[in-house]
Amino acid sequence: MHGSLETAAALVASIARGIRGCAAEVVVCPVAVHLPLAIHLAQDSVLTVGGQNCSEHSEGAFTGEVAASMLADLGCRWVILGHSERRQYFAETSELVALKAAAVRAAGLTPILCVGETLAEREAGQAEAVVTAQLAALVAGGLEASDVIAYEPVWAIGTGQTATPAQAQEMHACIRNYLRAQVAEKADGMRLLYGGSVKAENAAELFAEEDIDGGLVGGASLKADDFVAIVKASQD
Repeated sequence: MHGSLETAAALVASIARGIRGCAAEVVVCPVAVHLPLAIHLAQDSVLTVGGQNCSEHSEGAFTGEVAASMLADLGCRWVILGHSERRQYFAETSELVALKAAAVRAAGLTPILCVGETLAEREAGQAEAVVTAQLAALVAGGLEASDVIAYEPVWAIGTGQTATPAQAQEMHACIRNYLRAQVAEKADGMRLLYGGSVKAENAAELFAEEDIDGGLVGGASLKADDFVAIVKASQD
């Protein structure tokens, strides 16, 4: 929840210019009130736009909510679901995330589904169990091969801490293997993103790991030069 119309316009325009010619699929997900502006500025570039969240409902008396179909009407192509902040501050469960994902697919959009453990859970040796439990709810809700899974270790978001490439790969391999066991025909084609303090300085090393297909970028996405550098690191 950052920015004004002026700063959002400058940021999106700078990113769109900076990624010209990049082969990577690049998405920005601004706050809902800035979506029309971002979509307008991205229309002649390779940049695409998504929402940060949506309702599990298609319509109705849900004041303040935004339906996936409304995001689609604007021109969005993606929706982030289950971000750790939504789970932590708004008590969103994995089962609710699965319902939202179904609504997103029904609207013709692609969900970016976040999973991850807290520091206490990792230190208790429960990291893989927590993440696979979150995945189990998503599988039960009907994962599609086009869905994107983003692993965001909660302890590495906005803290300056980052999982080492080896730690990130270990969990991404766990996720991939779990998906192979549950939805074998879809698992290898699903894209897995790493989302814990990805920066220009560590992006190339993270993206070099076998099961890390890209990044869900947080704070670094608020600075166009940093974000563009991360995108370019994925091309190396």
